[in-house]
Amino acid sequence: MNWRRSTFALPLLIGLLSAVGLLSALLGDGGWDAVAWLGLGVPAVLSVWPLLRRRQ
Repeated sequence: MNWRRSTFALPLLIGLLSAVGLLSALLGDGGWDAVAWLGLGVPAVLSVWPLLRRRQ
């Protein structure tokens, strides 16, 4: 089964990234901050990406 055709694959990935980002932001500083930035930044970029593509 192709993961791109699965209905819940991308939302599940976005949810997991967000959860990891939120938990790492609560756990500590230093390396945890980098994980939090990635975990919360990637879903934010993925959610804005279709809007940016539509304007072009």
